[in-house]
Amino acid sequence: MPDIKEPELIEAPQPEEDIDVEVEENAGLNKALDTYRKLIDRKDLVEPLTEKEQDALEKRIKEIEEREVVEKIEEHEPTEIPCEKNKITIGPPRLTKFEKARIMGARALQLSLGAPPFIPIPKTARISLDISMEELEQRVIPITIRRVLPNGDYQNIPIDYFEK
Repeated sequence: MPDIKEPELIEAPQPEEDIDVEVEENAGLNKALDTYRKLIDRKDLVEPLTEKEQDALEKRIKEIEEREVVEKIEEHEPTEIPCEKNKITIGPPRLTKFEKARIMGARALQLSLGAPPFIPIPKTARISLDISMEELEQRVIPITIRRVLPNGDYQNIPIDYFEK
């Protein structure tokens, strides 16, 4: 029998466990400041900055660095803004095209599923969408529009309050 050598095991070098990795706390801020610096100091497009302009740039960057970073936004409890004297305070005084589309689509679905119409069916109506359009024009659909602000505050507006 021929002599068979067993394969040698070679150990891979072990990474050092005591490597200190420094993570920058404001990496995003530093990147934004570098980008800002590059935008202002565009040597390829215009003349280089004068010393006065360079000092002003550094001063603006220091101001930005010294600003307080808001890490936690306080919770805001959404509140309703009441409709006083038929006055709409959020958004335009008319229904937007998106609100109209949503109302007509929802009402057409109701009609197609067997809901009774609020008006006599017009002779020109061929589909439930035609009936819902006519109901919206006559403002007989009992619906309320909720308009919401970015902070969560909202206003519930009955369809009768909108201008035609």
